[in-house]
Amino acid sequence: MSSDNIEKAYSKENRELCLSGKGVTKVFGFGNRKTLAVDNVDFEFYTGDLISIVGESGSGKTTLIKMLLGLTSVTDGKIFFMGKERDIRTRQKKKEYWKGIQAIFQDPFSSYNIFNKIDSVLLDCIHMRGGRRLKKKEKIEMMREACSFVNLKFDEMTNKYPFELSGGQMQRLMIARIFLLRPKILLADEPTSMIDACSRATILDMLLKLRDEIGMMIIFITHDMGLAYYVSDTVYIMEKGKFVEYGSADEVVLNPKAEYTKQLLNDVPKIHDPWEFSRNRREVTAPD
Repeated sequence: MSSDNIEKAYSKENRELCLSGKGVTKVFGFGNRKTLAVDNVDFEFYTGDLISIVGESGSGKTTLIKMLLGLTSVTDGKIFFMGKERDIRTRQKKKEYWKGIQAIFQDPFSSYNIFNKIDSVLLDCIHMRGGRRLKKKEKIEMMREACSFVNLKFDEMTNKYPFELSGGQMQRLMIARIFLLRPKILLADEPTSMIDACSRATILDMLLKLRDEIGMMIIFITHDMGLAYYVSDTVYIMEKGKFVEYGSADEVVLNPKAEYTKQLLNDVPKIHDPWEFSRNRREVTAPD
């Protein structure tokens, strides 16, 4: 798809509201031990959007993602999927919901069942999309195509267990799963934090290519402002369970308004500038 066609496809007139929330809240614990992890947040995400939710550890971003996935219950508020209030009250309804929303997590080693071979991992995706009755040859061809998309050779993957792969290969395999499932929404929770810089760029390029091919909306969960600026159309800044600022990547990064956003930007190391750790009430200056 050319850049002009991509821009046209994702213009506001052509986009569809695919995931939204009103007053979404999560409270852990009771009484004096109560913790407000996500505090009354609203959001609207559209087809083809590239979103980044940025915040430090403990800001509530991962809890929000688990609620969006249906892995953590919502204390208050409502989540809407494709314009309708989400209903995941039964196992069957939750499985149906997961056809449209999937995730890639930070730690690829904990994302797989160590007793399932790679063939089984990919076959589950084909079956989930209604391909259970396809011929074996057709299924193998689909798995081969998915592996090829992420620069893996299926013939070298078959009959292996995930723990026999490197971290980068496992992350690529996660993207191969997404290629087969073709969800409307992908939640990527620090998807490149455990791999080297070269592999990181490759993984990001694969995700963006997948978005362009199938019109998938991607939400990146990260503490990395540089990554957010590089990949995102829209950036949400999260502090203590709230969105304190959001807007286009250029607006948020180049013209931040919230003090927390400014601090996150100040915390990005710069070779030519002094290092500042104001939250620790001390300043450390890089040597000349």
